[in-house]
Amino acid sequence: QVQLVESGGGLVQTGGSLRLSCAASGRTFATMGWFRQAPGKEREFVAGISWDSNRRLYADSVKGRFTISRDNAKNMVYLQMNSLKPEDTAVYYCATQQGGLPTSTVKSQYHYWGQGTQVTVSS
Repeated sequence: QVQLVESGGGLVQTGGSLRLSCAASGRTFATMGWFRQAPGKEREFVAGISWDSNRRLYADSVKGRFTISRDNAKNMVYLQMNSLKPEDTAVYYCATQQGGLPTSTVKSQYHYWGQGTQVTVSS
């Protein structure tokens, strides 16, 4: 089984930066993704990265501001968030896509989830 633990969330001002980390307890060869969920809203795709890092996907709302990366030797995935806005406020979740699928934004294809880390951006 795969267990995921997120860290790095916190409170920042508009325009600030945060780096989220996701530690996996077991090695995975699958796509890793970041999702977020704000109060009263559906959980939405933020960014995804293939096993070999050759494919990276971003939601339009974060493109150019966020960068996803991974270090397979350390079983770590990161999300660098710059130029943060109040609308980025949410709980951010790390997730593992079902193996064998093309890297995608489809939430239902991600079957392992961490507990989330809170990101709050003040206005």
